[in-house]
Amino acid sequence: MTNLFPNKGLIVSCQSFPGEPLHGTPFMVALAQSAKIGGAVGIRAKGAADITAIKKEVGLPVIGLNKVDIEGYEIYITPTLEIALAVHAAGADIVAIDATTRQRPDGLSLSDTIRELKSRGIPVMADVSILEEGLAAEEFGADYISTTLSGYTSYSRQQEAPDLELVASLAGRVNLPIVAEGRINTPDQAVEALRLGASLVVVGKAITRPHLITASFSEQMDSYRRNELEGHRH
Repeated sequence: MTNLFPNKGLIVSCQSFPGEPLHGTPFMVALAQSAKIGGAVGIRAKGAADITAIKKEVGLPVIGLNKVDIEGYEIYITPTLEIALAVHAAGADIVAIDATTRQRPDGLSLSDTIRELKSRGIPVMADVSILEEGLAAEEFGADYISTTLSGYTSYSRQQEAPDLELVASLAGRVNLPIVAEGRINTPDQAVEALRLGASLVVVGKAITRPHLITASFSEQMDSYRRNELEGHRH
């Protein structure tokens, strides 16, 4: 497979959820266009409508996925082969799938899922949570390995900071492009991920979810004011 990202760079994740002010395809397209202007080399998007519109209007490579809750299963990101095929049909250049060891709702193994996608010429980004899952995904034929799910499985590293240790471990063992994703909130963290061996860095909420960005400012300022008031009392 030809690497769609020959140069190291930034992928911006443009995703929204019901109830958020920017929920809706036109908003996601605008965010993706803004990301392109800012120098992003690709977009990560969810759902057929957003994927199709972003691919048409923005022109950057699109990593597509869908997030689907299926009762009785923990897997959430593109959990079945059928959903993965629909993501590709919507226009995704690369399909991101949960590549953890957890049971898949359609009864297929991860190996079977990747093999079927690759047999149709569909590039696969394997979202993993630990090193061993990345090694397995490479063996099964994935094209990119992403640290997306570190901290989101019970057996992976639980921390507020990005899992740069996993980035480094994968970069040292896997002969595929490594994608650093998950809780990357600053440019310094993104640069450190590159230094440790990532080919691509995915940033989402720190760029595209203004209510959360605003909250981070507000919370720190509120904390400062509380501490200042407490200091005056003593």
